[in-house]
Amino acid sequence: MTNYRIEIEFIDGTSGKVDLSKLITGKKAGVFASLRDLKIFNQVHVHLDAVTWPGELDLAPDAMYDKIKNNKIWILE
Repeated sequence: MTNYRIEIEFIDGTSGKVDLSKLITGKKAGVFASLRDLKIFNQVHVHLDAVTWPGELDLAPDAMYDKIKNNKIWILE
């Protein structure tokens, strides 16, 4: 099984992981269901300071930063 995790490091050195596995594989995945395809998931990149995928999918950088700074991991459900 794919773990659907990415490692993040912010410009100030704060680093950690983002775990999207529950979100992507869950019944309420919505637009994120397209990331089940590893060819799409692996196209992750940073655009305008946001983690982004094709199809205009992105993650809120401010929420990500807060969770990683406090917990070293952000688990999306």
